[in-house]
Amino acid sequence: MIGLLRGRLLEKRPNQVILDVGGVGYLVAIPLSTFAAMGELHAEVTLLIHTHVREDALSLYGFLSQREKHFFELLLGASGVGPSLALKILSGMNVDELVPAIRTGDLAKLTKIPGVGRKTAERMVVELKDKLEAVTIETEKPAPASPAGVEADVKSALINLGYDERSADSAVAEGKREAGTSNFEKLLRSALGTLTAPTR
Repeated sequence: MIGLLRGRLLEKRPNQVILDVGGVGYLVAIPLSTFAAMGELHAEVTLLIHTHVREDALSLYGFLSQREKHFFELLLGASGVGPSLALKILSGMNVDELVPAIRTGDLAKLTKIPGVGRKTAERMVVELKDKLEAVTIETEKPAPASPAGVEADVKSALINLGYDERSADSAVAEGKREAGTSNFEKLLRSALGTLTAPTR
């Protein structure tokens, strides 16, 4: 099993990267938080890897922090949560928001994550609550980002999460008023909040 990859960043998208490791290009699925904290193309990157093996496929999921990888693997322990949904959950909300939401059974907050319905949220609370005692909440430094590319990156991230282009455009414009464009994660979460807010 592959547990870690260190290589040159050949391609970088909000939901996946290609790493050149000794001349072999590895396609690795990533959450948005990892995308936001990554360096520029052709930089050397080290990713902690979760290898998921099925009969018809071998998929790699990459994380910059051990904490996020551990939480991804915890999410896989909940019924009905596969690797793709676990990545969407980590992309829709960071670990420091997810931990208290699951501990307190905040279904309203959990169901705001794209792809998470009420039943899935309930299963996550019931099945993961006790396992989360070991997960501490940390304050992580926001990743630096260039304002010029932030809006385009956020729009691309929203489209990768399944929103159409028009919705993504208006959510980014709305999110920009609230969060500005200096930080990818702040703008993304603000845009997601716009998209998941109940319509009046």
